[in-house]
Amino acid sequence: MRAKPSGANVEPHAWEFKARFRRHAFGWKSQPAITRIKQAVAEIKKVAKKDVLLAAEGAVAFLERVSPALEQVDSSSGSVGTAVNNAIAEVVPIIANAPADAKTRDAWLERLFDAYQDDGIPYIEALGDHWGTLCGSKEVASAWGDRLIDSVRLSWSPDTPWGFFKATTNCLSALVAAERYDDVLAVLELAPYKMWHYRQYGVKALAAKGKTAEAIAYAEEGRGRNDSPVAIARGCEEVLLSAGLIDDAYRRYGLQAHACGTYLATFRAVAKTYPHKAAADVLADLVTTTPGDEGKWFAAAKDAGLYDEALTLASRTPTDPKTLARAARDYAEKQPAFAVGAGLLSLAWLVQGYGYEITSIDVWDAYRATLAAAERYGGAAEVKERVRKLVAAEGAGERFVTKVLGKELGL
Repeated sequence: MRAKPSGANVEPHAWEFKARFRRHAFGWKSQPAITRIKQAVAEIKKVAKKDVLLAAEGAVAFLERVSPALEQVDSSSGSVGTAVNNAIAEVVPIIANAPADAKTRDAWLERLFDAYQDDGIPYIEALGDHWGTLCGSKEVASAWGDRLIDSVRLSWSPDTPWGFFKATTNCLSALVAAERYDDVLAVLELAPYKMWHYRQYGVKALAAKGKTAEAIAYAEEGRGRNDSPVAIARGCEEVLLSAGLIDDAYRRYGLQAHACGTYLATFRAVAKTYPHKAAADVLADLVTTTPGDEGKWFAAAKDAGLYDEALTLASRTPTDPKTLARAARDYAEKQPAFAVGAGLLSLAWLVQGYGYEITSIDVWDAYRATLAAAERYGGAAEVKERVRKLVAAEGAGERFVTKVLGKELGL
């Protein structure tokens, strides 16, 4: 990897993303903006493989431009904000690790701070959490802490009702990076309210001082109505893991800390963080956290190769018939017994009226996948009879599955 020596001027470079990220460059639709964000990050990362300093300059330019370019985009779904946050997480290390001299880094930080202050929506708010990292050294971080701390104190003063200082997070992040832990805790004592967004830095400070129990207590004390329990669990888990208390971290926070958008993603995140735990144990523990939703863990069990457990879960509470039918189709060759079980369960839940926007095609898919797996398993006639009995037992009402498969099954 080629990197210019400290103090070298960055060569002019024709960044493609600059032309795309003009003020109000994007209209109402979010997907074109998300695509361009990903392309910009990919371009910066590609340059970083050859020239880290140049890539860092590009990353700063991107962060300056991204918020003004997105001002007119519909951000109600949160997808654009997520894309920007992901981009920030990817380019911050490039800026932080670039071999820039003091003058260059100072210039970058000033540009980023101006962009952060002007961020109206805001889209690059998460940059404040990375400020200490962006400083690149304890000395620079300490200087920024000094620059901002008086404004934080003033905003939290009893004489400043409803005071707010936008760079409070930047200050706390810089102080932690500068290892000025007592200053972090002292200034947080001035806060008129307990908010995890700020108190997380107190947790980091206490943990860095080796006060693990105090850090956990500080985090728990700061739980507020509007604070994310997942974020707090994640912070506490990090403290315990850093202290080598792995089993304690898993028992107290591991399951909640990795809650994701899907049950499968949650299982994968927990299993990845705690590789010493048996997959079956992780799954069983997660299932207990969602009583009444056992069937929704089917995909996680299947993904872990826990086929018997997957079928048991899918039989306990309603499970998406389409998911079960896909499993029957995809596993017909490598796990025919499991595939047959998944297919039968798919049809069973369809007969009971479960499923979202079910069509006759979905019913036929489940039926054909089940029989195809049964042929591999060696019991097609028996399975077809079981299907016939399932469908024949369909209750009164629309009897949709009977209408679709009745003739095929001789009903």
